Amino acid sequence: MKGKISHLIESIRSWKYLPRWGVLVIDLFITLFSFFLVYYLCLRPFSVNFINLFSLNYQSIGLFPDLLIVMLVQVISFICFRTYSGILRYSAYIDALKLLLSVAFTMASLFLVHGLSVIYNEFNPSFPPLFLTLEILLFSLLNFVFLFSVRLVVKLLFERLELESGPYKNVMIYGAKQAGVAIAKSLKMTPNKYNLVGFIDDDNNHVQLMGVKVYSFDNVESILAYKKVKAVIVSPLKMQEKNITKSLEFLLERGVQVLTTSILSEYNQGAKVDVRSIKNIQIEDLLERKEIKIDKQEISAQLKDKTILITGSAGSIGSEIVRQVARFEPKLIIVLDQSETALFDIKNEIKQTFENVSFVPFLADIRNQERMEYVVKTYRPDIIYHAAAYKHVPMLEDNPVEAVQTNVLGTKNIADLAVKYNVSKFVMISTDKAVNPANIMGASKRIAEIYVQSYFKKLQREGNVITNFITTRFGNVLGSNGSVIPIFKRQIEEGGPVKVTHPDIIRYFMTIPEACNLVLEASTIGKGGEIFIFDMGVPVKIDDLAKKMIRLAGYTPNVDIKVEYTGLRPGEKLYEELLNVKEITKETSHEKIMIANVQEYDYDVISKEINTLIGLSREFNDFPIVAKMKEIVPEFRSKNSVYESLDK
Repeated sequence: MKGKISHLIESIRSWKYLPRWGVLVIDLFITLFSFFLVYYLCLRPFSVNFINLFSLNYQSIGLFPDLLIVMLVQVISFICFRTYSGILRYSAYIDALKLLLSVAFTMASLFLVHGLSVIYNEFNPSFPPLFLTLEILLFSLLNFVFLFSVRLVVKLLFERLELESGPYKNVMIYGAKQAGVAIAKSLKMTPNKYNLVGFIDDDNNHVQLMGVKVYSFDNVESILAYKKVKAVIVSPLKMQEKNITKSLEFLLERGVQVLTTSILSEYNQGAKVDVRSIKNIQIEDLLERKEIKIDKQEISAQLKDKTILITGSAGSIGSEIVRQVARFEPKLIIVLDQSETALFDIKNEIKQTFENVSFVPFLADIRNQERMEYVVKTYRPDIIYHAAAYKHVPMLEDNPVEAVQTNVLGTKNIADLAVKYNVSKFVMISTDKAVNPANIMGASKRIAEIYVQSYFKKLQREGNVITNFITTRFGNVLGSNGSVIPIFKRQIEEGGPVKVTHPDIIRYFMTIPEACNLVLEASTIGKGGEIFIFDMGVPVKIDDLAKKMIRLAGYTPNVDIKVEYTGLRPGEKLYEELLNVKEITKETSHEKIMIANVQEYDYDVISKEINTLIGLSREFNDFPIVAKMKEIVPEFRSKNSVYESLDK
């Protein structure tokens, strides 16, 4: 018996939606039933019962003219208000409103017909008035009740069947104000896999909302267990509040999936949320980063109608700089990268997203001086954003030749051409690993910094400054190619283990848009020769980061997915030096941007040393290359590397 009931439920659930004409036919049958019922009720005073109702001479009581007029008016009304266009099982308030307007239109039309028939009856007494006032009112009331009831019954029936058949998640919404209500309405109005069992709110002023209770966050732990809550949907406006991170982590630690939805600029009575946009919160949401504000007017004045060259424009940072620059209406963007596939992707993205922006894609290697000169000479850029670089610490520790060829020689090529062809600004993207470098990657970027800064100082002394060289340093960017975030995600998807090099290792993190915002801001602040460093916020313990990501994926660390410690990699530090220590920095007009006080070098001396280093890189002998790098950057001390012997 139970099996037959389950089979019946599945059969009903599998029914496809009724076509619109089917809904219209059902509504017309309901109208017909309402009409005859009203006639029966109105004729009861004359001792007419339901059995002999159809034996009456209806022509004598004006049944058929009334019936034809009612059905004609009701068909017109249904079509005008499109009451049949919705899906019965997903009926909502808007459908009830359509029905109400349709019935009101029909009622008004019948009163009009009745009034005209009364006037005509005065001139032709043999023509009886059509309808009675009581009939019209009773018919309108019953017709609306029956039409609405059918939709309500179908909706409740399918909701019940869906809940019984599952799989459905019991969810609560965190945030009981307009944004949360908009999400709740959307859950009730559209097909989805969530069953709303309550709201959570910090300010528990409501007892009940949208048919469910509102609970205080202080008591939420017991409610989560009692209601068997599998997920909490956090209002996007709640996500923007300060100190939200602790609440989110509290939910994650109790095995609850934490979701959010796209941000709507305004929530009001008619606001809708696309249920398909409900998604897991991202690790970026748990890093307690304050919003960074930039001076868009100043940036626009710098970029509008200018020709911009962006090297490494298909990489994580370079591509985001392309996107942000494109918003400020430049004259032309030259997107340059040596990765064919990545350049193809960013080219297509720009074409689709920024249709009115002119751009030229260049497949080129910054180490090729002749190719770079062709680009700069042909397009004469006003500003160069130099993001092209090799950046992976372990990879460059094994390949110092490529580190020098790309990060040092490549930068030198672009910098020399910027001066030769009167580029107004050269903005170089550097790294916090250039501070007291412990690896080849950081040392190569520090040498590139030294070159462009000393070059500017030389031009400044000679009174020949046309190109302002600006360097920007920041730490790890969340989600960039090869960073820990995508690596951890892949390891979690594969079932673990998630590999962390050391339980105490910490890093500074910033989102890609944040970093690029500050790059654009620094380029407007910079007058030339500065090395700007960014306030990276609070350092993050990588072990904690890994465990948070495991919880975000719905697992328990070291139960469902193991965290494994693999040991520090070659060139890797436990922590990066703080970049915002006041003793070694100067403030700027932006609270998140500071100027680093670093040792300055004489260009004539250092350029010879760098040329020697580049020459050594062409001989492909790693130890002499690294030894020369340590000579140029005395603070370069290798960590966990074969090159530690050179420090002794």
